[in-house]
Amino acid sequence: MTFVDRYPLLHTPTHWDWGDMDVQFSTDPPPDELVTNIHAVCFAGDAVVLCRDDRDVWMLPGGTREKGESIDECLRRELREEAGARPTGPVRWLGAHYATSNLAAPFRDWQPHPHKAWLWCAVDVVLDSAPTNPDDAEHIVEVRAHPLSEAIRLARTDGDHMAELIALAVELHRPADNAGRPGE
Repeated sequence: MTFVDRYPLLHTPTHWDWGDMDVQFSTDPPPDELVTNIHAVCFAGDAVVLCRDDRDVWMLPGGTREKGESIDECLRRELREEAGARPTGPVRWLGAHYATSNLAAPFRDWQPHPHKAWLWCAVDVVLDSAPTNPDDAEHIVEVRAHPLSEAIRLARTDGDHMAELIALAVELHRPADNAGRPGE
């Protein structure tokens, strides 16, 4: 059984209205030059870290890559800004939403356009500070490490496919927790 079979919502082509983008998830890693955003499924022990914003949406921490910033630098900055988190182990790439923008110009002038990618990863973290909440980002009002079942339920406030993304992270990042599950 393939990842597409096990995670159909995650792999279904869709349109993100908020950014006027057509997107398709793939476990194939994107080329560095296409990556505009990096988000992480963060594990604090056996729990999954979610951030609640001022719209009452529970989301995975992450955000937009700055000009000249490496993927690793962006991930570390975004974890600090949104979750007050610091990686404690290796980062595992899960896949990406490959996007084609329908807008006339990129979100930021240095970003690729119209094709780009949102990179998803998994990482073990420690929550050791408060989110910094920069002015040009979502306003995070709460950060909490949730048991897996609760994280999956709450992540659906950011889209039904997010539950499958978290399940994929558990499968790929924590393989010992999934002994006997088939790979792709």
